[in-house]
Amino acid sequence: MTYGLIHRCALIRRAGRWALMFALFTAAPAAAQTAVDLQLVLAVDASGSVDQVRFDLQKRGYVAAFRHPRVLQAIRSGASQAIAVTMAQWTGPMLQVQVVGWTLVGDADTAGAFASAIEAAPRQLFGGGTSISGAIDYATTLFPKSPFRGARRVIDISGDGSNNRGRPVTLARDEAVAAGVGINGLPILALEPDLDRYYYDSVIGGPGAFVVAAQNYETFADAILKKLITEIAANERPRLLR
Repeated sequence: MTYGLIHRCALIRRAGRWALMFALFTAAPAAAQTAVDLQLVLAVDASGSVDQVRFDLQKRGYVAAFRHPRVLQAIRSGASQAIAVTMAQWTGPMLQVQVVGWTLVGDADTAGAFASAIEAAPRQLFGGGTSISGAIDYATTLFPKSPFRGARRVIDISGDGSNNRGRPVTLARDEAVAAGVGINGLPILALEPDLDRYYYDSVIGGPGAFVVAAQNYETFADAILKKLITEIAANERPRLLR
């Protein structure tokens, strides 16, 4: 066998080993992913209009919802009987932070643990404007980091004002929807009485997208409970729920 032939054979064997290693390393993350019915990002308003009392009312609403048996019942009704959920706070165009990491919720213990994690998470952002577009853009980047896989990916936006910082919210919405991400809205009408219509026209998007409005912060807990149950149940067409 000539040197050139020997060299080519060695290269082929080496290439084969690298191909096998590449296949193993790239296949491992996919194999490790857990199937869920929904991957959900809870994006919570922490802008300047949200004082600490209002922020705490929002937080308590989420905590109570994940401890509610009807939310667990909705989760358990899916094919995988589990969802993956994370929480982020948002304000200005470049001011967002993930405060509770991706968590598998499929029974009373995991739902309670996620509620406790929300309860323990401190407020990390204060002011900076209201950039719903920034919140959508940031939330979209969290899905590739999820260790779970599911057919539905949804961003749940709650807030008390229209977009006043960053790029137009409709552009962020349309790009997220084009990437296969749905957006639902929970506007709080304490400062802008018509904010639910704005969310319906400009913020939500994707199959089954909907709006549930809270008349004020005191009714936020009821609104988020209704919204989560509807969200997990996967509706078929855009709706404005009152």
